[in-house]
Amino acid sequence: MLKGTMSVDGAGHLVIGGCDAVELAHRYGTPLYVLDEHLVRQRAQDYREAFGKFVPGSQVLYAGKALLTTALCKIIAEEDLGLDVVSGGELYTALAAGFPSQRIYFHGNNKSHQELSMALDHRIGRIVIDSAWELEALQTLAASRGDIADILIRITPGVEPSTHSYIQTGQFDSKFGLPINAKDTLSTIVQASRMPNLRLRGLHCHIGSQIMGLEYFTKTVKIMVAFLAELRASAGLVLEELDLGGGLGITYLDQDEPPSPGDYAKAIGDAITTSCREHDLAVPRIAVEPGRSIVGEAGVTLYTVGAIKEVSGVRKYVAIDGGMADNPRVAIYGAKYTACLANKAAGEPIELVTIAGKCCESGDILIKDIMLPVVETGDILAVCSTGAYNYSMASNYNRLPRPAMVTVWHGESDIIVQRETYEDLIRLDRVPARLLENQPVLAGGQRGT
Repeated sequence: MLKGTMSVDGAGHLVIGGCDAVELAHRYGTPLYVLDEHLVRQRAQDYREAFGKFVPGSQVLYAGKALLTTALCKIIAEEDLGLDVVSGGELYTALAAGFPSQRIYFHGNNKSHQELSMALDHRIGRIVIDSAWELEALQTLAASRGDIADILIRITPGVEPSTHSYIQTGQFDSKFGLPINAKDTLSTIVQASRMPNLRLRGLHCHIGSQIMGLEYFTKTVKIMVAFLAELRASAGLVLEELDLGGGLGITYLDQDEPPSPGDYAKAIGDAITTSCREHDLAVPRIAVEPGRSIVGEAGVTLYTVGAIKEVSGVRKYVAIDGGMADNPRVAIYGAKYTACLANKAAGEPIELVTIAGKCCESGDILIKDIMLPVVETGDILAVCSTGAYNYSMASNYNRLPRPAMVTVWHGESDIIVQRETYEDLIRLDRVPARLLENQPVLAGGQRGT
């Protein structure tokens, strides 16, 4: 399943961005995240052009939670996209990369005083209010500083798309946003419009992630436009912006058929035009927040095969030097991936194996039952579509250092995230002075002499 710039060369090796994947593994070590920069840029351009055509005046914001590094911020900025961040750490990363602050939208259901202060310090484009509590907190903070903040208010529209329950975000029973059908939601929005240190620009919503059906997005548009009309009718409020979030799915398996950015943009544009006409509303400025669909398929993770174990009559396990620590999505969501042997990419898949990670968990199975060429210790396994929510969710479980990440671009590779070392694992550890004293502890807690 070749994507982006992927190909197979005459030696039967997988090539990404003009770079031999086997050579990348040998040069940088494994596990290794590889990011096809051309495909990232192409997806960003596809979104920008599609929404420019079908939803004039709209803004595309890259959802940084999918993958965020300083180098990626540079790429997204060069492609003229905005950026959606959800924490002080993501905001700090963007600012450290020199990302234009006016193109940053700050999300999150429990922003701290420090995070809100950081957003005000740098005059970011929009702060997305998630609760009545946050609304009061931001007004108080902005007033104390003499600042004025531009805000959106997040609404949960009651749309439940067909995706994993953990990544549904638009249902009424959600930790995110204000339910559209709650009696106090309208009054909270009216209150926000009257706060002297806040400028209410519009509404935000988000229904989930890895969504394949465009009908869920168009249904959301209809609900949100009807709510805008209700705000005008009942409170005289005319809001000029509507951020519809992200969530478009990608291809993980051969049978996956996600809509293209063009299909998505056209569906949104048609639904907005029709709904606004029905309610006699001016079309608001639309924003969308794709993340996974920009970087997901651009990512490949390379592993080295180690132990091979066959349980007679049951299963053949192929162990790799990574697993749930660098890709937790399988353990969390039951996510499914496809893979190939980078050094045997032209080989015929003739044996059924299960790819096992090295973490001390029976559930650390990266791919259950996949057909591959005959697998040998030392082979390089390439797992596809790992650009989104792999590095960003990676951990040091079992004290495993997190992998390096490289971009590939026209035959050249560059490190954009350095591999962690064992020294990094203990860099923040501290030992109390009492434990450094070479004295035994006696019964009753008394120290010996």
